[in-house]
Amino acid sequence: MSILNVENLSHGFGDRAIFKDVSFRLLKGEHIGLIGANGEGKSTFMNIITGKLMPDEGKIEWAKNVHVGYLDQHAVLEKGMTLRSVLQSAFSHLFELEEKMNQICDAMGTAEGNELSEMIDELGVIQDILEMHDFYILDTKVEEIARALGLDAIGLDRDVTDLSGGQRTKLLLGKLLLEKPDILLLDEPTNYLDVEHIEWLKRYLNDYENAFILISHDIPFLNSVINIIYHMENQELNRYVGDYDKFKEVYEMKKAQLEAAYKRQQKEIEALEDFVARNKARVSTRNMAMSRQKKLDKMEVIELAREKPKPEFHFKEARAAGKYIFQTDQLVIGYEDPLSSPLSLSMERGEKIALIGANGIGKTTLLKSILGLIPPLSGSVTLGDYLYIGYFEQEMPPGITTTCLEEIWKEFLGFTQYEVRSALAKCGLTTKHIESQIRVLSGGEQAKVRLCKLINKETNILLLDEPTNHLDQDAKDELKRALKEYKGSILIICHEPDFYEDMVTKVWDCSQWTTKQ
Repeated sequence: MSILNVENLSHGFGDRAIFKDVSFRLLKGEHIGLIGANGEGKSTFMNIITGKLMPDEGKIEWAKNVHVGYLDQHAVLEKGMTLRSVLQSAFSHLFELEEKMNQICDAMGTAEGNELSEMIDELGVIQDILEMHDFYILDTKVEEIARALGLDAIGLDRDVTDLSGGQRTKLLLGKLLLEKPDILLLDEPTNYLDVEHIEWLKRYLNDYENAFILISHDIPFLNSVINIIYHMENQELNRYVGDYDKFKEVYEMKKAQLEAAYKRQQKEIEALEDFVARNKARVSTRNMAMSRQKKLDKMEVIELAREKPKPEFHFKEARAAGKYIFQTDQLVIGYEDPLSSPLSLSMERGEKIALIGANGIGKTTLLKSILGLIPPLSGSVTLGDYLYIGYFEQEMPPGITTTCLEEIWKEFLGFTQYEVRSALAKCGLTTKHIESQIRVLSGGEQAKVRLCKLINKETNILLLDEPTNHLDQDAKDELKRALKEYKGSILIICHEPDFYEDMVTKVWDCSQWTTKQ
């Protein structure tokens, strides 16, 4: 049974086409992985099927009475909302029914006859609905899901604006799971999630009986939960049965077959054109030449897909730093409340260290405290000599209206326009991306702009906060290669062991010194 049908979908932004005559269907029980390089339109597709964006052409048809739940990385959480109020908003339709029930009860005091009996009937229906949905034990449900995702440790009455990226993702995920939708749409749910909660989500999705569509660049996670792949590339959407590894095998085979057919056809075209050119002027061979020309005219020419630019990352290295990169003395990090016990840490030149541990325990705060962006609650940080620091933040500040070109030029005033364009192109961005405003780019394309700033600056210490979030597999592989080759020091926050394990010299588990358990 088809839950969602998409027919002849076409969409673009300005003169940049994203989809061309795309069709898609979601069947009951399918666990779909939606994959493709950064900027191919995966999040745009989600926004179209959820009705947030109108397509230029095409038909989107959901089965009747289907409740769709969408985990959107860009959902707005406003100041004043608490974790509890966001989780409770999953039941907003039930609270509206309760409000209606209270209004009926107030009005019953003055009603009589038929009006009164209609009110009693309506009241009975509402009470049945509320009881069926366990309305009177909602607080217990909220607390259960908060415990499962570790949100109770943060405090359910805390303001949402205080949350880290991972805590925010967990909150939106908790709200979605409380809604109990028929269909789950998940856009990069593992971004910012720690290993423990990625495992929890993996178990949840494996046990999930309904259908879901999952966008993810985390290949081990994707492989463990999906059974169908839809691959988005060059404005097309193609279906493959099996996991990512099976898709890769079939995709490479189809690509090789198409290239072989293309080469054969090009040879045939060359031979036919040569025959026509040599024989069309002769009376004796003109008919044969015309026959071959007709064959050429009718031939369906095979076209190879345009190769996407592959990113190339080469970090510029400054002179060597002093022996110590930094030393902390009884450092306590935090904002109003301490996030750590007193820390006496040191990092030496040439070390590559991964910071790991659950969300919200202070990994980003530690990076910012070392940089001096956040004052410590007590203790001190001493930076070493001759440091040239490169810092990669989790996200770009919201509301940026500059183009990619302007953003890089701001940082490197001495660059010519050619040098700026060349630097962005090496990071895997096309001319259309380079001239676009940053805010219209996908998360992965924005990350490539930030990496472009970083690799073109001379550094001898890199502080990287979740650099793999949003990046497609090609970009991740290239970044890993560049970081392994980098001769300076690295302090990296990362939730992907596959990425950092064979690159770092040490792992610091922040859960050992945090005050937030």
